[in-house]
Amino acid sequence: MPDGAATLERRATIRAVLGGGAATLAAAGCDTPRLDAELLLAAVLGVDRARLVLDAGRVLDAAALEAFEALLARRAAREPVAYILGRRAFRRIELDVDRRVLIPRPETELLVEVGLVLPASASVVDVGTGSGAVALALKDERPDLSVWGVDASEDAVALARANAARLGLEVRLVRTDLLDGLPPFDAVLANLPYVAEGAVLAPEIALYEPRDALFAGADGLEVIRRLVGRLAGVPYVALEIGSEQGDEVAALLRAAGFGAIRRLRDLAGHQRVITGRR
Repeated sequence: MPDGAATLERRATIRAVLGGGAATLAAAGCDTPRLDAELLLAAVLGVDRARLVLDAGRVLDAAALEAFEALLARRAAREPVAYILGRRAFRRIELDVDRRVLIPRPETELLVEVGLVLPASASVVDVGTGSGAVALALKDERPDLSVWGVDASEDAVALARANAARLGLEVRLVRTDLLDGLPPFDAVLANLPYVAEGAVLAPEIALYEPRDALFAGADGLEVIRRLVGRLAGVPYVALEIGSEQGDEVAALLRAAGFGAIRRLRDLAGHQRVITGRR
C-alpha cells in the first residue's frame, strides 16, 4: 500500500486522499504530484478536477479508494498519467494513447500551427504520425486539407486509425518507411525520433515510451537525415527537432535545396520546429 495509505483509510475524504496521494507521488520523484493525483482520482470518480474541489469533504467508499490506490501505485512507478488513463488531450481533440506510441506533447502542436497556414486544399503528410496527433488535429481544424499520416510501426498506425474512426476524421493512415510509395505532397510535417543514443531521459520516457520512436543514432539525426534526403520535389517541410539541433538541421535543409529557413520556439523558449521552403 502506498505511503500515506494508513491516513487515507482512517479518513478517506477527497481532500485527505489527494493530500496523501500527492505526498506519495512527490516522494517517488514525480514532477507534478498534486496534478497527477487529481487526474487519477477524477478518473476513478468519473468527474472533472473542479468537482474534486467542490466535493473535498466527500468520503470515498472502499472500492473507489482501492481503485485510486492501484492507479497511484502505477504512477509512483513513474508510468505516465496518459498511459494510465489511456488518453491525452491534444489541441481540440482527445486521443487514445498507449505504449505503442509516444505521448503527444504540447510542443508538437507547433507542427499543427504550421499546417494551419497552408493554402486551401493543399495536400500534407504527417511523417511519424504515432497516435495520429498532428494529422488528426490538422484535419479537425482545416477540413479542406488532404491529410495523410504515415508511420513505420504497424502498431502505431493501428492506433491512429482507431483514433481517426472514433473522431470521425478522414485522414489516410498508412504504414511505410518515411515517404516510400507515397504520392507527391505540397507539405511534409514530421515528428521523427531525434534523441541521441545514450541520452539520459526521465523515467517516464525511458521506461515506458517506445524506444524506436525516440532514438536516432549517435547524434539523434539519423532518421531526419534520411527523410531530408527523400524530399526532392517537396515544396515545404516542417520538422520537430531537439533544442540543440537547429544549426545542423538547417544545414541539411539548405543542402537539399530549401530556403527561407525558419526556426520556431516552444513555450519554454527552445528551438523546436524548423521549416524550409523551395
